[in-house]
Amino acid sequence: MPAPKTPESKAPPAAPSQTTGKPERKVWKKKTPVEVVMEQADKLKAEIAEAEEELKAKRRQLEKFEQAKKLFEGL
Repeated sequence: MPAPKTPESKAPPAAPSQTTGKPERKVWKKKTPVEVVMEQADKLKAEIAEAEEELKAKRRQLEKFEQAKKLFEGL
């Protein structure tokens, strides 16, 4: 029959932030389905806003190229 382990024989676990120097991780919190959907909607809105900004920049660039094209055609 094995001898029962005593609490003194175990080494106390060291905190991860002390041994590795990394900050401690956040505690995982289960999200409700509503929170998941709202988070996905927010991410999608952010992606759309970013894509619209890129599209605006490309349209400005295209306008400049068209102006240059007109200038070259006039020569």
